[in-house]
Amino acid sequence: MTSADDLNDLDVVAALTDGVRRSAYHAVAGAGPAPVGRDEVAETLGVGRTLAAFHLDKLVDAGLLEVSYARRSGRTGPGAGRPAKLYRIAPREHAVSVPPRSYRGAAEMLAESVERAGAEQVLYEVAREQGRQSRGDGADPAEVLAGQGYAPIPGVDRIELRNCPFHRLAEQFPPLICGMNLELISGLVEGSGWTARMDPGPDRCCVTLSKNNSD
Repeated sequence: MTSADDLNDLDVVAALTDGVRRSAYHAVAGAGPAPVGRDEVAETLGVGRTLAAFHLDKLVDAGLLEVSYARRSGRTGPGAGRPAKLYRIAPREHAVSVPPRSYRGAAEMLAESVERAGAEQVLYEVAREQGRQSRGDGADPAEVLAGQGYAPIPGVDRIELRNCPFHRLAEQFPPLICGMNLELISGLVEGSGWTARMDPGPDRCCVTLSKNNSD
């Protein structure tokens, strides 16, 4: 039987069927942790400000985006103007399966079992092997990580990961899942000149990557 939550998630998927709306969502997601305004989204999409605002607000209604307000000029007090309406990706996850499947529940039970059995090292070994098998020879590390859902932010000497594909599990089993993440990413970037490190921070994955020294 399909639950109310399943139907809500179906509504979320339906909200992304419109091409402009889907592009608006990707524009906000591509901005990283910083919120963006309708003007920036309109410019990225090549549409009018009113149309961009319409689709952004529809995404808010669907629970895919969240809103904040701030003055972009940095000015305060009289004459500073009205705060701008800004958008960022909502933290809630959505998954759709018809009929419903409880893969998350199975993952939670497996994680609990690994912790009780003290089998963390086995999990880490499997995760690193999985990473090695999933990476492409000579592929750009950022592209590999993007393909795995990590939403990387490439820099000259550092890569931050905006998204953790295992976020809900990491909240429940932080040492276990963050350790698994570290080994998986290490396998994904092995031989690329980058090193994965445990580096927790707000609104991003617990792992970051640093460029290896050439000397």
